[in-house]
Amino acid sequence: MPSLPVISPVDHQVLFEIECQTETDINKSIAAAKQAFPAWKKVPVAERVAIIQKFCAVFETKQEQVTESLVSQMGRPRRYGGGEIKGVLERTNYFCSVAEESLKDEVIEDQPNTKRFMKKEPVGSVFIIASWNYPYLTAVNNVIPALLAGNPVLLKQSPQTPKCADVLVEALREAGVPSAIIQAIHVDDRGADFIVRHADIHFVSFTGSVAVGKKIRESIGASQRLVGSGMELGGKDPAYVLADANIDYAVENIVDGAFFNSGQCCCSIERCYVAESVYDAFVKKAVSLTETYVLGNPNAMETTLGPMANVRFADNVRAHIKDAESKGAKLLIDTTKYFTADKAGTTYVGPQILVNVTHDMLVMKEETFGPVLAIMPVASDEEAIRLMNDSNYGLTASIWTCSSEKAIAIGDQIETGTWFMNRCDYIDPALAWVGVKDSGSGFSMSKAGFNNFVRIKSYHLKLTQ
Repeated sequence: MPSLPVISPVDHQVLFEIECQTETDINKSIAAAKQAFPAWKKVPVAERVAIIQKFCAVFETKQEQVTESLVSQMGRPRRYGGGEIKGVLERTNYFCSVAEESLKDEVIEDQPNTKRFMKKEPVGSVFIIASWNYPYLTAVNNVIPALLAGNPVLLKQSPQTPKCADVLVEALREAGVPSAIIQAIHVDDRGADFIVRHADIHFVSFTGSVAVGKKIRESIGASQRLVGSGMELGGKDPAYVLADANIDYAVENIVDGAFFNSGQCCCSIERCYVAESVYDAFVKKAVSLTETYVLGNPNAMETTLGPMANVRFADNVRAHIKDAESKGAKLLIDTTKYFTADKAGTTYVGPQILVNVTHDMLVMKEETFGPVLAIMPVASDEEAIRLMNDSNYGLTASIWTCSSEKAIAIGDQIETGTWFMNRCDYIDPALAWVGVKDSGSGFSMSKAGFNNFVRIKSYHLKLTQ
């Protein structure tokens, strides 16, 4: 049986090895889910909600286990360990609050002679592939609505954070979700492809890179099965700071939006466009704030910036910085002075601010996915709009201003899934999480997020003959 070693980003040592399931094992898991589906489908939505609400109570007791899994497997600083639990509870409680309304029959006509309505039936077994950067949040975004809608779920985590899936599944089972209805699946790429193509998988949800997302879409097509998929992929999210913005507030939030989790977030701020009249002040304050970060071992409570999850991710960030510098960009953070742990060949990358950047640099065009913020001055709204849209991605974008009218007017011209005013790097569970261009297809979150996991069945009853 093949196995996958998990390398800790903290010290580059092997933490453990995960045994991968064989095709025989996978078939057994999918068969068990299929067999359990009819009974779970018949459980009233209110009862499924009660079970998931119990999950919230159970999951909250696992803070130390959750924190340790994040620190050891992906390098999140221990001081932030509780944040992912808070996010899981916020999103799960929202889904529970709207599940009955979202999944109820839609009555079109209810007359003595005619009844017309639409039922929302679960699609069947769902394969969910979550990502390593927020392993619990990217899982619950789809696991929870899929379960509430009445589907069995097979959850695969990234090979960087496989035991996070075990923790989540354990909590759901403790709350009362049947073991065959929620299963953690540990497979390599070949095994994942086998599941994607499996005849008894009826929806595939993926959070991760554009390249892998496109391969999954190709596999679904090659299987010649007409099944749905949802893809939450990359981002190159921009911020635009207007002259009327509260500069201190904008700097605080944009810098945090760029560097939290070492910049390893699909909706982190990677590009920042600032009105010329406040550009110098913004850059100066951003540099001062960046120099206060503490890069180091994530187990130390003073650490605010841990390692990146894998050396190859760190190498990619360094390559983007090198490319920018070779094309004329200026690096404003002296990492040798402020971030001595930043050394080539390691996972530790100090935060960096780049100026004199242009759109012919990788750091302005491709997803960096690291603690780098590139800042450009702009002379007008029109220039900012053009530059913000000059990207293959469109997950989120933000504007920093006192004018909601201007925010909406500019937002209407930005090619993005979510448009923020005076905030960034946040997922509101009540709003659809959706990307345009290479940032994905389909959506999650909000009441509409249930639609991925149901199929509409129409009833037209004529009661007289």
